[in-house]
Amino acid sequence: MLAQASVVGFIPVHDFDLAEGFYAGKLGLTVASRDPFALVLTAAGDVMIRCVLTPEFKPQPYTVFGWEVLDITVSAKALNAAGVETLRYPWFEQDADGVWTAPGGAARVAWFNDPFGNVLSLSQHKAATA
Repeated sequence: MLAQASVVGFIPVHDFDLAEGFYAGKLGLTVASRDPFALVLTAAGDVMIRCVLTPEFKPQPYTVFGWEVLDITVSAKALNAAGVETLRYPWFEQDADGVWTAPGGAARVAWFNDPFGNVLSLSQHKAATA
């Protein structure tokens, strides 16, 4: 039923100016629109991400949104260069750029926070590099 429908991501925020500075300014997403309810961004041309004004939300300790990238090392270095620090988890062995390699090497992941404490991620999967 929904296999051919476009996907829309939702990210809770409590300040649109701060969200725009981070998502458009640091991550390079395109601002499509802004109204009293949502800051709408686009990625990869047509993927919609709605930063939804949610004044009393509490960030969760798990990933709420992520991007699959072709070269995670390059992407993690670019994040760090933009002032976005990758998160370190004591239960994962991560490289100097904060990238964790899953057992067997099929996936590599780096996590980071937005200004609201949301956990975001970059991932690279073997299928993405083929």
